[in-house]
Amino acid sequence: MAILGLDVGEKRIGVALAEELLAIPLTVIERAGEKVNLERVLALAKEHGVKRIVVGLPRSLDGSIGKQAERILAFTRELSHHTDIPVDTWDERLSTVAAERLLLDAGMKREKRRARRDAMAAVIILQSYLDRISK
Repeated sequence: MAILGLDVGEKRIGVALAEELLAIPLTVIERAGEKVNLERVLALAKEHGVKRIVVGLPRSLDGSIGKQAERILAFTRELSHHTDIPVDTWDERLSTVAAERLLLDAGMKREKRRARRDAMAAVIILQSYLDRISK
């Protein structure tokens, strides 16, 4: 079953894909208007035969829902209204920090890290989700 993972930021949406139990980076969507963002996500879902979408939810360190998490929940609700594919949220605290650290440890230069960080954050979110559901 193909699952799409999303790291929704203010400027970009990192996208990861899992067809089994391993998430891989797919692409980064440069944010445009909400309608365009949704169309791009749904086009990728259709192209890859996705059966579930997992959206990272940036909770505060204490677990509460802040302003950014509220924006992500609104995006998730809107996405759900435009598809029959189930859309779940997944706690993504510090996923971008972890992605940056992985890319730094791999010796990637700053410009390449910036371009790939969001997709790697989506991989971390999706892999965490997959690890949890496979138990």
